Amino acid sequence: MCGAELHALPEGVQRVAAFLQARGHAQLPVMLDGAARTAQQAADALGVELGQIAKSIVFRRKVDDVAVMVVTSGDQRVDERKVEALVCMDGKRLGRADAEFVKAKTGFSIGGVSPVAHAMPVVLLIDQSLLRFTEIWAAAGHPNAVFRLSAEELVGLSGAPLVDAAVAPILASGDLARAMEQMTAAALAVARSPAGSSIPSPCISVCRIQPESGLCEGCFRTIPEITAWSRADEADKRQIWRVIAQRAVQQSRT
Repeated sequence: MCGAELHALPEGVQRVAAFLQARGHAQLPVMLDGAARTAQQAADALGVELGQIAKSIVFRRKVDDVAVMVVTSGDQRVDERKVEALVCMDGKRLGRADAEFVKAKTGFSIGGVSPVAHAMPVVLLIDQSLLRFTEIWAAAGHPNAVFRLSAEELVGLSGAPLVDAAVAPILASGDLARAMEQMTAAALAVARSPAGSSIPSPCISVCRIQPESGLCEGCFRTIPEITAWSRADEADKRQIWRVIAQRAVQQSRT
């Protein structure tokens, strides 16, 4: 996309395009012929499955008025209680995010909220259901604009953690095969991310320790490794992800 083409786009789309260009993402925003304000409209316009649309759901955290955004598959519903457990450590609740709040915090209007290039810092969570697909589509700052990527690329671009935020999660907490697939994909995304990137936490809200191995069923870490994460530097976090990938492979062979 050349400079003239970029400046011809709506302001919000320009911001998303500039963000993606700066990070070397090859798939820049495209403008659809019609508005795609809902996940179903976007899926119909693109000719893809509803689940391939990465929809952004925004909440307001009451304690500090920060925007909390959950990016999930278009065929999923976000479980507000699960999100509260992840981001409201003081016990306060999430509140309703109206159109004015969404615009002020993200810089985008409802119907075109991008998962990246926000006007202000937001608490961003990526639902694990997106890992079902090799290709997903996200809003690019305007109801007519979308861009293509993978769930792993979204993790790398945003630095956000993968979580279980759905009412009826596609990746059940006890599904070991799915957990292995998820962790392996996320570890690959971390390995490909440039130095200095924010390294996402492996935690996916699954805290059941296997008695035989001493590893969490969801992230393949020991309890000491889980508790040490917050104190780890970038190099240590990258090493933890490498270990997770190795353990996932080992689990698949047992």
